[in-house]
Amino acid sequence: MERNELKDAILGYLEDHPKDKNTARAIQDAVLTEENDAQDFRDALSELQNEFLVFFNKDGEFMNRKQAGIFEGKISIARSGMGYVNRDDRPAVRIDADDQLDAMDGDTVLVHCQLWQMYGQVIAILDRAKKQLIGTYYDHGHGLHFRLDDEKLKQRPLKVLLDESFHPVDGTKVLCAIEKYSGPMTLRVTKVIGHKDDPGIDILSVLLDHDIDPQFPDDVIEELKDIPDSVSEEEIKDRTDLRDDITVTIDGDDSKDFDDAVSCVRIEKGWRLRVSIADVSHYVKEGSALDKEAAKRACSTYVTDRVVPMLPHQLSNGICSLNPDTDRLTLTCEMTVNPDGSVEEYQIYESVIHSNERMTYANVNRILDGDEQLKEKYSHLGNLFEVLAECADAIRSYRVSKGAIEFSSTESKIIVDENGKPVDVRMADRGHAERMIEDCMIAANVCVANFMKWQDIPSVYRIHEEPSLRRIRDFIKASEVMGHKLVIGKTVYPNELQKYLQSIEDEPEFPVLSMMLLRCMQKARYDASCIGHFGLAEEEYLHFTSPIRRYPDLVVHRMLRRYSFESNMDLHQREEDEKKCADYAESSSVRERVSIDAEYACDDMKKAEYMAERLGKKYEGIITSVTGFGFYVQLDNTIEGLVRIASLDDDYYEFIPEKLALIGEGSRRMFQTGMKVRIMVAAADAHNGTIEFVLYGKNGMIPNRKKASVKKASAAKSRRRTGTGRKHGR
Repeated sequence: MERNELKDAILGYLEDHPKDKNTARAIQDAVLTEENDAQDFRDALSELQNEFLVFFNKDGEFMNRKQAGIFEGKISIARSGMGYVNRDDRPAVRIDADDQLDAMDGDTVLVHCQLWQMYGQVIAILDRAKKQLIGTYYDHGHGLHFRLDDEKLKQRPLKVLLDESFHPVDGTKVLCAIEKYSGPMTLRVTKVIGHKDDPGIDILSVLLDHDIDPQFPDDVIEELKDIPDSVSEEEIKDRTDLRDDITVTIDGDDSKDFDDAVSCVRIEKGWRLRVSIADVSHYVKEGSALDKEAAKRACSTYVTDRVVPMLPHQLSNGICSLNPDTDRLTLTCEMTVNPDGSVEEYQIYESVIHSNERMTYANVNRILDGDEQLKEKYSHLGNLFEVLAECADAIRSYRVSKGAIEFSSTESKIIVDENGKPVDVRMADRGHAERMIEDCMIAANVCVANFMKWQDIPSVYRIHEEPSLRRIRDFIKASEVMGHKLVIGKTVYPNELQKYLQSIEDEPEFPVLSMMLLRCMQKARYDASCIGHFGLAEEEYLHFTSPIRRYPDLVVHRMLRRYSFESNMDLHQREEDEKKCADYAESSSVRERVSIDAEYACDDMKKAEYMAERLGKKYEGIITSVTGFGFYVQLDNTIEGLVRIASLDDDYYEFIPEKLALIGEGSRRMFQTGMKVRIMVAAADAHNGTIEFVLYGKNGMIPNRKKASVKKASAAKSRRRTGTGRKHGR
């Protein structure tokens, strides 16, 4: 028996005999064969202990992780220092600062905590989330002092190594590699980012802190020289020619990379919808420096005033971008859409298009609203937008009829000046055109996923698993506290949640309840297996429509070409690709989460910077969550701030979790999730991305009046849980 087989046998024995006295002798007698001796067994058992798969208790018995009350997870560390590690279908384990070893926020750790316990201890750190940190030099009058930007690490003893030629000044911000985590943490200065007060340095620091580098390596830039800037006749000859179709791209006003184009006409059966996607895989060859860098980045990152692209601008804004009046290579998903919005048939093929116009959401929305001037300007496109809207609306209606969930969720739009200073914060507009394009892209993604699954082609799928019953039950209790009943069975179905949201959409509490339900959902992620998408109520789903800014889409294109267009029959290649797809799915999920975290960190910073200029200003907002230390209030412009319990000085308030409320001991006055209140801006810290409010007026109370404007409020931080929205996608 080989060493790994012997280890598997030990683990199997422990799994099958949880109540036995599993001493070393008992296990050895059970698993040892003639092929192995006692020393082999001892070595295997020792390796399992070193790998934290087997543990030895005080009674001299061995246990696996589950039996020992040990599980693996990622630790989140709050500013207070308290750590949290999530468990399946149970409340998160709390870990005091003294029981965290030297774990840092985001590290993968092993935690000892029995099922019935709420507090645990970190016993090992399996993987470090951070390999580098950002710090700043400050002159406090007694020489320069180095301080990490991460407030959670301010008490950590440090040792900073730097090159003799490096001479920092007050305000110099630097990037440091972590050379040693324990004892005094040892850092080495690797890059000067700039002065902390220089325009754009704050955003750049957040990006680098998340290991997102705006610069591309030299070997990637070198490869760009061999990529053409126009399409040749040789490249076109074996493709379906769609250049005579009326085809347009529809994107935001400030978009520069156009990776999807649409064409739609009425036919006897309903509509013929063509979604054509930039053929990035034609230019980014597997194994090239460009490909390796794209896989490492996994996605583009969209922060307040800039984009860090997955591919260099020469590609993303050039030959791979479906610019107007230019031939471009594409992959097309052509669908026959029935009048009820279902897709009767589809085909996927290599194509070439010639986009007629670069349209914006704003202009398409105006055309759909009847703007005669714009209709005249784009009259050469015929009735494309009206036909496309009819088709997309039918697709959405059909998807909703199957149970797809529509949450109330808004994106923030932060406007900055030329120096990066925020001058306005508001909800991002999301009109008919935005929804229309989303519907077309989802339809194409579903068709391609269906094709990949039933053709058994290696792929990267976008999956969204059903929420845990524990979280849903917690939500049901919260909903009942707010006066709305949700009934589910032993299994959660998306159409049940959809009908619930529809039943309360006219209620003042709808934005908060929608946000709370969204937080109950699992995070969408990538996987090599087709598990389905709960939120969209689809059995097959993947990302096909954005290969310029998402690596999984590029992989899907590559697999389509290899196994469908080129009919590759190499079984060894297929086996390799299946493993690659699994690896790409895992790494892309991790990098997507990092990218989203960086985006929200920048948003929080700029929102706090914006509110720091508005101290003392008064607003109305809605309570989105209540805790033992206060409650969070969100304004109509998506900005959220904390009202600390210490600022409620008219009574002694106690947090009542089952009521989602703070209740005054004497007055019985209640501040509950979903209530509207009047607040005044009390403090804002851009460095930490935090905002604090205080109540004003008569206890900050606003009479519970139902009006349409309350629907505008929703929880921007709900996006932290799911990563929804067009940047990253469902």
